[in-house]
Amino acid sequence: MYRRRLQIYNQNTLHQGRYKPRNPNKYKGSIGNGIIFRSGLELRFFRFFDHNKSVVQWNAEEVIIPYLADVDGRMHRYFVDIWAKIKGKGGKIQEYLIEIKPYAFTKEPPQQNRKTKSYQRKVYEYIKNLNKWKAADEFAKKRGQKFIILTERDLR
Repeated sequence: MYRRRLQIYNQNTLHQGRYKPRNPNKYKGSIGNGIIFRSGLELRFFRFFDHNKSVVQWNAEEVIIPYLADVDGRMHRYFVDIWAKIKGKGGKIQEYLIEIKPYAFTKEPPQQNRKTKSYQRKVYEYIKNLNKWKAADEFAKKRGQKFIILTERDLR
């Protein structure tokens, strides 16, 4: 399980750079020298949003949501990966706040007998992510939007 998780991590998080959209008129925000992507998975979704005809508008890391982290009891800022306006069936437009994460990171780390630093870091990140996602869901509902988490499984 750990080896598979590491493999997914390497495939999806170590690839970083700047994305130049082919349809800049759909991007709502500053493109400048390109839109920063922080993983190969984000890049794949950026391409999808850029080229998909159902996507009316989108941007990356432009929406900032304050949230309280249970792990340290302090307020933090969550930069949502993608905001998008998507035309659904029947032509109805829905706004989404979207988090992009490898599937393995959306599940609680399996219990271990030895509480290693690596295990503690995974639990810390998982709890922090839950706090972010709860705040994002509440933020989205107040604005008539939907918050969703997309993984590599959603690209298929």
